[in-house]
Amino acid sequence: MLETINYLERLLKPGDSVVIGLSGGKDSMCLLDLLMRLNKKITIIAAHINHNIREESNEEAKIIEKYCKEKNVIFETIKFPKKSNNKDFSESELREKRYDYFEKIINKYQAKYLFTAHHGDDLIETILMRITRGSDIKGYSGFDLVTPKCGYQIIKPLIYTTKEEIDQYNEKNNIPYVEDQTNSSSKYTRNRYRHKVLPFLKQENPQVHLKYLKFNQELQKYYNYVLKETSKEFIKRYENNSLNLDNIDKIDDLILENIIKKLLDIHYPDNLYLVNDKHISMIINIIHNKEPNLSLNLPNGLVVNKRYNELYIRKGIKEKKEYDIEIKKHTALPNNHYIDIIEKSDEKSNYYIRLNSKEIKLPLHARTRKPGDKMVIKNSVGSKKIKDIYIDSKIEPEKRDSEPIVVDSNNTIIWLPGIKKSQFDKANNEEYDIILRYY
Repeated sequence: MLETINYLERLLKPGDSVVIGLSGGKDSMCLLDLLMRLNKKITIIAAHINHNIREESNEEAKIIEKYCKEKNVIFETIKFPKKSNNKDFSESELREKRYDYFEKIINKYQAKYLFTAHHGDDLIETILMRITRGSDIKGYSGFDLVTPKCGYQIIKPLIYTTKEEIDQYNEKNNIPYVEDQTNSSSKYTRNRYRHKVLPFLKQENPQVHLKYLKFNQELQKYYNYVLKETSKEFIKRYENNSLNLDNIDKIDDLILENIIKKLLDIHYPDNLYLVNDKHISMIINIIHNKEPNLSLNLPNGLVVNKRYNELYIRKGIKEKKEYDIEIKKHTALPNNHYIDIIEKSDEKSNYYIRLNSKEIKLPLHARTRKPGDKMVIKNSVGSKKIKDIYIDSKIEPEKRDSEPIVVDSNNTIIWLPGIKKSQFDKANNEEYDIILRYY
């Protein structure tokens, strides 16, 4: 317990505001008492969550609130509503809801720290559970003493302390607490480790929690190194929401795997648990595949796309929207672009086309592509499939169905705006009476 006290003494400064996640159990009540006993002028806010799972929860909340008022500790509480389908929230959902609430309290009081009562035995249990289930180097390390967040830090100062030491402290100082009966139920995985595995480990070494803490710290060193190297490579390759794949084969497999994790973290900031190792492996397979255009569906309607030397993640297109619109002086297109009939321009790019009305049948139309579409490209011999033109021009597959194709009234393809012009395009010194602009 002394190491925890010394750590808190070094960390906290007069005037600091801190939030403690106060369940009312032995661990969090011990931590609250330690904070109150510090010879520091700090503001303590106790944030209690009623998970609304056990019948006793309402009564326990009242007991904890009464205690905090007696000790002049600010008390904040929330009661989680039941799900609309009357089912229980999953572990990951509850965790997300808890930390969302804690962050609101942090912001309300402009606190520097959020303290949680995870202790040394919790660290052992977490590491063992993750080794058994499977994880990565970060997961296998359990949890950290300090977790930096935006504008505050999450601190677990009891990481140096065992459950037995907490119980001894509470008994010595007459610290009240509420007892959650589910902590003794073998229904929960953590409890099985707590009651069956931990006693054996402590019999082998009473200070085994410190060995696991050392294991945690060693893994953190390696993880931080990998993270640093990953960040260097990611910064070089990630631009405009796209990952550059040039010479990607030269990157170490471990770094590449962590680059993909970093990419997924951007698109799943609050629910990274939706993606797993299988998704990462499939993305890596796409990267190494020689095919230039590949896609993979991800959870929550996202799609990872590989387009030649680029990889990006976007929302999937829900449906193909076909259109066929007569071109007038100013024509708005469904892809948020426009085609105008203009009087004069010397531009030669693929965004402009000059036509002789004697060679085509008016009116002109802009439509989406159809199976079998072909066009004779300017200065070439023979027709070419529109699909192949799109591929050669590196038009992303998900955009091809919305790209406009300009045809005359005989359905002859005249122009692929912004991409290619047909044999009907006229040079400045040739005869023409129509100029179209795409923008």
